[in-house]
Amino acid sequence: MAKTRTLYTCSACGAESPQWAGQCSDCGGWNTLSEVVVFSKQTASRFSGYSGEAALAIQRLSEVKVDQQLRTSVGMQELDRVLGGGLVAGSVVLIGGDPGIGKSTLLLQVLSTLSGRLDSLYVTGEESLQQISLRASRLGIKGDEIRLYSETSVERIVAAADRERPQVMVLDSIQTLYTEALQSAPGSVAQVRESAAQLVRFAKQSGIAMFLVGHVTKDGQLAGPRVLEHMVDTVLYFEGDPGDRYRILRAIKNRFGAVNELGVFAMTESGLKEVANPSAIFLSRHEQAVPGSVVMVTWEGTRPMLVEVQALVDQSQLGNPRRVTLGLEQNRLSMLLAVLHRHGGLALGDHDVFVNVVGGVRVSETAADLAVLLAVISSYRNRPLPADLIVFGEIGLSGELRPVPNGQQRLSEAAKHGFHTAIIPAANKPKAALQGLEVTAVNRLSQVLDKISEA
Repeated sequence: MAKTRTLYTCSACGAESPQWAGQCSDCGGWNTLSEVVVFSKQTASRFSGYSGEAALAIQRLSEVKVDQQLRTSVGMQELDRVLGGGLVAGSVVLIGGDPGIGKSTLLLQVLSTLSGRLDSLYVTGEESLQQISLRASRLGIKGDEIRLYSETSVERIVAAADRERPQVMVLDSIQTLYTEALQSAPGSVAQVRESAAQLVRFAKQSGIAMFLVGHVTKDGQLAGPRVLEHMVDTVLYFEGDPGDRYRILRAIKNRFGAVNELGVFAMTESGLKEVANPSAIFLSRHEQAVPGSVVMVTWEGTRPMLVEVQALVDQSQLGNPRRVTLGLEQNRLSMLLAVLHRHGGLALGDHDVFVNVVGGVRVSETAADLAVLLAVISSYRNRPLPADLIVFGEIGLSGELRPVPNGQQRLSEAAKHGFHTAIIPAANKPKAALQGLEVTAVNRLSQVLDKISEA
């Protein structure tokens, strides 16, 4: 039987060593050696599942037969949206999030909705079978069709899956699994990488759809090597405070659908429930207009969504005034304040500026620029903006308003929620008027300031 060799590779310079050491002997880097396994030709062929003749088969692009990827609905519209329309056979989905955010709860509910249609297998490496049963009872899941398996060895998991042949598998979690080909502890970089590689290879060969649960670090990133995200087909992140009611599931990578797609859920006593109208929960809807608040339309994946941007400007008692953002990029706020000073004549160098996106939403697109500046100006002047005002637009360094994608759909969403006034870039001006919505298209920031001064 062919054997394998274990080497230690430096992540900084790529040097190899037969033994682990705290310092690389070539480049001098500390704690850069990580364990890797080297397969012989026979072992590599056994793991890859391809013979030498098959590997040499070369085809023309026009000769390749493409079978239509049939999707299976998981029974939750918000999750189907994030997955790109449903679950694809042979795909590997990695779900990450803070402890207690609802990863295991969501996947147990998914297997419950799929039971009766697809054979499923829940592999747990962290919790006992009794703990899974207690969670299912709390969620009201009978689970007659859900099979459970408590195991952490990748080889035994693959053997069991090959014997049982489920159509959907959940592995909770990838950090608890280990492969017998390596001697390092479960959760190490080498174990996570090699365990994931074997599971992905098995999923592609067998056509089993897999869900992998991944831990996150204190920085909010998936624990383990970055190559883990490259190996899987879809990467989903749970966002939100575990103590908050609402959870946001965001697609960071998706080979079968749109990236940056959002799914919104509410955590209840009976599990995660879908939120059909996310815009409604992200708007405060004050009884009367308040300073420092403005509503914008952001584009998340394939749909528009209304969110409220709030700002608080206060006299600073520090030598270096603070610039704090929640849900937005902090460096962009500093840039926008500089543009406001240069092209709007409003100096906030001695003021603290705090900006927050209500509801815990993270807005990464530049369409939030205009909303941020209007909220800052409203708070500084202590003058509320009209409650029925909607804005969006990117602001350049020369004070111009740049267009953003899908302007027509954003305005339609605003009109549907009862907004009557909109300030947008001139290039996003709709060709036909929208009923009940007065649109003001501007080219420069100075025109926006004149408009809100008249209000």
